Amino acid sequence: MAKKETPMRYCRFMADGRAYSGILRGNSVDIVEGEPFSGITSMIRLSFPIDRVKFLPPFAPKKLWCVGRNYVGHVKELNHDVPEEPLIFLKATSAVTGTNDFIRIPSWAGAIHYEGELAVIIGKGGRNISEEDAYDHVLGYTIMNDVTARAMQGKDGQWTRSKSFDTFAPLGPAILIAKRLPKETRVVTRLNGRVVQDGAIEQMIFPIPRLISHISRFATLEEGDVISTGTPQGVGEIRVGDLIEVEIEPIGTLKNICAE
Repeated sequence: MAKKETPMRYCRFMADGRAYSGILRGNSVDIVEGEPFSGITSMIRLSFPIDRVKFLPPFAPKKLWCVGRNYVGHVKELNHDVPEEPLIFLKATSAVTGTNDFIRIPSWAGAIHYEGELAVIIGKGGRNISEEDAYDHVLGYTIMNDVTARAMQGKDGQWTRSKSFDTFAPLGPAILIAKRLPKETRVVTRLNGRVVQDGAIEQMIFPIPRLISHISRFATLEEGDVISTGTPQGVGEIRVGDLIEVEIEPIGTLKNICAE
C-alpha cells in the first residue's frame, strides 16, 4: 500500500535580513521559489531551524470574510439565538499580523477577546458556487484569531470597528495546501498555557461548503480571499502580557503576545 503523502505547509518568513517563501518540515523550514496561488516552482537546498526565523503572515488576503456564531456552544455563551443562515461580516485586511507578533491592546476600548478559528483560503474565484463544487475552489487552510473589542461590538451594532483594530487578525503560521480536512480536526486555543477552547470543525452549524456557497451568492469570491469559519465556545478576555495560542494540528500553532 502506498504511503499517504503529507500535505504541504507553505509559509513566509524572515531570516538573515531577507524574506523567503518556505515549506515547513518538522522543526525546520526549507526555502522554495514561487507561492501557492501560481505554484511552487522549485525547492532550494537550504533550510533554517524554526527558532532562527521570523514568520510573516503567509500571504496578503484580498478580503477577510468572517462568520459569526457558527458553533452552538459559542452562540449559547453569548446568549444569542442560533442563526437561520450564516452570519457574515468583513474584517479590515489592515488588521492582519503574523505569528509571534504582538496583539496591541487599546486601553480605551474595553474588554478585548480572543476567538480562535479555522480559516479557509480561496484558490479559485467564483460566483454562485454550489455546495457540491465548493471544495474545488479551496486552496488550503490557515489559522486566524478573530480578536474582538467585545463591548464595542455590542455598542456599535455594526462590527467593523470592534473587529478591525490594527493587529486584530493574527494569521498563520502556514497554509496547509489541502482541499478538505478530517471532520475531527480540532481548533484548540490556549491562554497562558491553559486550554480555553477546544472544538471539532464538525460542530460547525454551517459547514465549509455552505459558507463558500452562501457568500458567493451575493459577492464574487476571489483568489486570495479568506473565510474565517467561526469560533468554538470558550472565548474570553486577553490582557497585556498574555500569551494566546491557537492550534490546529495539521496546520500548526498561531502564537501572539498581547502588548500595549
